[in-house]
Amino acid sequence: MASYNHMPPDILQERSRVAIKRLESCEICPRQCRVNRRENEHGYCRGGRPARVSSYAPHFGEEPPLVGTRGSGTIFMTGCNMHCIFCQNYEISQLDEGVEVSAGRLATMMIQLQDGGCHNINFVTPTHFVPQILEALVEAREMGLAVPLVYNCGGYESVETIRLLDGIFDIYMPDAKYGSDEAALKYSNAPDYTRRMKAAILEMHRQVGDLAVEGGVAVRGLLVRHLVLPNDIAGTAEVVRFLADEVSRNTYLNVMAQYRPAYRARSYPEVDRPLTLREYGEAIRLAQEAGLSRGLAIY
Repeated sequence: MASYNHMPPDILQERSRVAIKRLESCEICPRQCRVNRRENEHGYCRGGRPARVSSYAPHFGEEPPLVGTRGSGTIFMTGCNMHCIFCQNYEISQLDEGVEVSAGRLATMMIQLQDGGCHNINFVTPTHFVPQILEALVEAREMGLAVPLVYNCGGYESVETIRLLDGIFDIYMPDAKYGSDEAALKYSNAPDYTRRMKAAILEMHRQVGDLAVEGGVAVRGLLVRHLVLPNDIAGTAEVVRFLADEVSRNTYLNVMAQYRPAYRARSYPEVDRPLTLREYGEAIRLAQEAGLSRGLAIY
């Protein structure tokens, strides 16, 4: 049974209430735009009062411990609090492809994915819609939701918001996109990214620990994604050092090789090409030398 089902209903409702209240002067993410999203004002993420969803379906392309045999129940949220110039899902994250949904409709999506056999409910880019997700979870729990929730995010998080999720999300899957703030600002317009990302991952690990797998399926814990960029722009050495030295050498790390120029990457010559096998191999070597081995795969 997922953690949120062990939480007294009144506490879950209070977490939802507190989160919704924060929308009045929005400080859900590090940008702290202070717009009144309860009145449907929009800040950087372009999210208003209702949640927006692009799609939901069983997904078999996620990490093996999430996919298992029946798939991960992904719900792709519209918009983003970052602006990655190479985003491969830019139609969703930047062009706002999706529709507004009520709390009841979002709850029904969760139930449908569970009823379809999915091992978990995987919220993709949930950061700016945490209050709406908690609001929907109150209803989904009453409807019989029981599978773990996955927080699949870009890593640009507010620790205060992540603390609201303690005892609710069993699985965290953040990106550790960059090892330097300069790169994060230039390519994702995310000021102070590395400090925010590191603090969030430490809090996530405090809540759920290293990844726990039962019968080949993740039930609780932390997974981290790191997309290797051309010319070492992602700063892999610092990312793996942080994970190994400050989080855990047992961290499940997916070093991702699938970079390709997308969205606005063509305007930046240094990232306007695919990754080479040599660059990916070097990233794997750095992770191994740091003491990380879980999740690593050679492509």
